[in-house]
Amino acid sequence: MAVVLLTIELHVPFAQSLKDKRMILRGVKDRAAKVNVSVAEIDHHDLWQRATLGVVAIATDGAHAERELQAVVNEIERHEPGFITRTEIEHLA
Repeated sequence: MAVVLLTIELHVPFAQSLKDKRMILRGVKDRAAKVNVSVAEIDHHDLWQRATLGVVAIATDGAHAERELQAVVNEIERHEPGFITRTEIEHLA
């Protein structure tokens, strides 16, 4: 079993309030959840144009989990190009 964490830092340039940011992030999280991963906002809760998402995949091997997480990154880039400023993958188990 492999547990892999993907940390994604986002810049949300069109958000003019926390409400705008939450609405945009809701769409990002909904699209990411279709890939069979868990998603949560983990940092920058009070900033309008910054967000950090934690995405976790559990699979039988690390390579499969990493493919699922890469699919999440690709999906975000496809719908919201330029939002991602940094990604980091960490194997937890």
